[in-house]
Amino acid sequence: MNGEEQAIILQKNLDKVEERIASSCKKVARKRTEVTLVGVTKTVDSSLAKLLMEKGIDHLGESRPQELWEKASHLPNAKWHFIGHMQRNKIDKTLPLVHLFHSVDSIRLLQALEDECKKQNRMLDFLLEVNISGEENKQGFDPALVPGLVNQLTSLRHLQCQGLMGMAAYSLEKEQCRPAFQLLRSTRDKLSGLLGKNLPELSMGMSNDFEIAIEEGATLIRLGSILWEGLEQK
Repeated sequence: MNGEEQAIILQKNLDKVEERIASSCKKVARKRTEVTLVGVTKTVDSSLAKLLMEKGIDHLGESRPQELWEKASHLPNAKWHFIGHMQRNKIDKTLPLVHLFHSVDSIRLLQALEDECKKQNRMLDFLLEVNISGEENKQGFDPALVPGLVNQLTSLRHLQCQGLMGMAAYSLEKEQCRPAFQLLRSTRDKLSGLLGKNLPELSMGMSNDFEIAIEEGATLIRLGSILWEGLEQK
């Protein structure tokens, strides 16, 4: 498959996705500009990621540090979102590349990020990852414990919490995802009240459930497979 054929398929996929995003926003009287599409590139190479940027999607998401390092070297103008589990020994090399860190899933990681940001003399915007599905194999804070993080969050000097991130359990029935997204939103609102500051971001919704997530207030949707359907994968 040549580059021109890939571009045609990608544009068709994007057009379908944009139509669905716009429809979901309209359904709940939200503006399309309130939702940022983060193109998840973990299953494709840098050339396809570049093609997505050429189509106007410059927010890209990676879940593995080494993949982010490699792709960022080819696409320095992308706004990179880290969306996976981070090993602390990879923080130093990853931080300078990250626009928004979605997946802060433990106090230990929170402190390690703070320490490294202090060392690099920089600020980092981040989201707390919350386990809204209740699945044991999922990362993230228990929703009930999030309000208890206020002291840790207010003590940070180099990190800025912008909101929460979460994943609903996979289901062929989209409506079954709604309670999980409602839980993330209510947890964010409670934490915002306790901190006395606005936490604007809700990172929730993937290829199979993003429409429900938008209806429930998602500001960042993380889409991968639905964008790359019909394209050669790595």
